[in-house]
Amino acid sequence: MVVHVHGKVKRPGIVTLPAGSRVADAIKAAGGARPGAGTGPLNLARRLIDGEQISVGVRGAPAPSVSGSTSTAGPLDLNTATADQLDQLPGVGPVLAQRIIDYRTQHGGFRSVEQLQEVSGIGSRRYNDLKSMVRV
Repeated sequence: MVVHVHGKVKRPGIVTLPAGSRVADAIKAAGGARPGAGTGPLNLARRLIDGEQISVGVRGAPAPSVSGSTSTAGPLDLNTATADQLDQLPGVGPVLAQRIIDYRTQHGGFRSVEQLQEVSGIGSRRYNDLKSMVRV
């Protein structure tokens, strides 16, 4: 997986990490936080999502969502949604949300909403219920 670490780290930029890595791993791969840089708003134990950006010690930077709702401005992005966000979709519980994330990790992300049907537990009926609520 590839993430962008920026802000008050010793070597800001793109880092490549194994699937299942945590925010703390990304910061460490970027050389660690610079002295005095605050990591308080970051959940260092949170699993990373491929393609995300980690802001270290940057004032005003939004903290990554760990439990958002689906009532955002539009459909939920299958490639960046957290397990908690996916769990809020109708008919998707914690197990299915994790299967979606596992599929995304194993296949390098979703390239189309239709690929959601390839996730174990998502049949045509559930797909039809979800397709208008998600995007890539």
